Amino acid sequence: MQNAHTTNYPKQQGLYNPQNEHDACGVGLVADINGNATHQIVLDGIKILDRLLHRGAVGADSQTGDGAGILTQIPHEFFAKNAGFKLPPKGEYAVAMAFLPQDEQDAQTCRGIISSAANSEGFEVLGTRKVPLDKSAIGGLALESCPQIEQFFFSSKGLAEDALERALYVLRRVIENRAEAELGERDDFYLCSLSSRTIVYKGLLNAPQLKKFYIDVNDPDFKSAIALIHQRYSTNTFPSWPLAQPFRYLAHNGEINTLRGNINQMKMRQQHFETPLFGGDIKKLLPIIRPRQSDSACLDNAAEFYHEAGRTLAHTMLMLVPQAWGKSFHISRDIQGFFEYHSGVCEPWDGPAALAFTDGTSLGAT
Repeated sequence: MQNAHTTNYPKQQGLYNPQNEHDACGVGLVADINGNATHQIVLDGIKILDRLLHRGAVGADSQTGDGAGILTQIPHEFFAKNAGFKLPPKGEYAVAMAFLPQDEQDAQTCRGIISSAANSEGFEVLGTRKVPLDKSAIGGLALESCPQIEQFFFSSKGLAEDALERALYVLRRVIENRAEAELGERDDFYLCSLSSRTIVYKGLLNAPQLKKFYIDVNDPDFKSAIALIHQRYSTNTFPSWPLAQPFRYLAHNGEINTLRGNINQMKMRQQHFETPLFGGDIKKLLPIIRPRQSDSACLDNAAEFYHEAGRTLAHTMLMLVPQAWGKSFHISRDIQGFFEYHSGVCEPWDGPAALAFTDGTSLGAT
């Protein structure tokens, strides 16, 4: 029993303490090793997801899953056919997958924030698309809280590859910070992904509901060489649409036991971050780790920042989640030097964890 005088919980907190929870999600990753995008890879990812149903949880209404989703490469052929307007060639545009408030006035405010932020960052909104949904596939709390789901297509403003992804990262953080400034703290406006390489379809679902709810993923032209999937068993946060996984880079099963220290260390360092890749735009990214998130979402924030700051994804993940090393663990001098150096750059995100990750071009697991 905690001493009541040492806590800051509001009176309605009761005995529940989210710090005491643990995780047991299911993750999966499938890819064509030659990089050939096919619909079969998407179907295989969905099959893995379905077979991980036992790794997830369902609410008391028996219709609301803790969360399920799939991350794929941008399905250019599919969007070229279904966007409703002419798209630039593959790689020369970006797509945002957005959860918008149910209230139409609030949703319109969010659309305005996206458009104004895009203009201020030098992007053009090429068009929008309402994502077709089969809401008969869900029920209970999932249906009651289901957001409006729309896709926003952006020009590349003459950028390509890594430079474009960095600019889109800045754009997303500008959108998020403006939304919080104008609308306050709320979780009914959320960008699942904003990228020229990847897109995330997720929600407050269980595994079998995904392919029924999101009609897009069943189209033969919805092709990808990568499929990253996640079935959530919610532990350190309550289930919600935004906290379903995959996030923008990773799917995580486990528990980050060092989370509070990781967040505090990032807060301490972030005001001093510098890189010529971002220049003055680096201040627009703050805070690097957004508040009111799960441990997995916080780790995803950190991975995104270090990767977009110029490191490969493999380098980034080895920094954040190093293998056990020290006197009791024999490793080569080169590897030990790598870990020793990076221990001075960032602390490990430690805990029992399985991670699958991708940036749309490379992928891995640890």
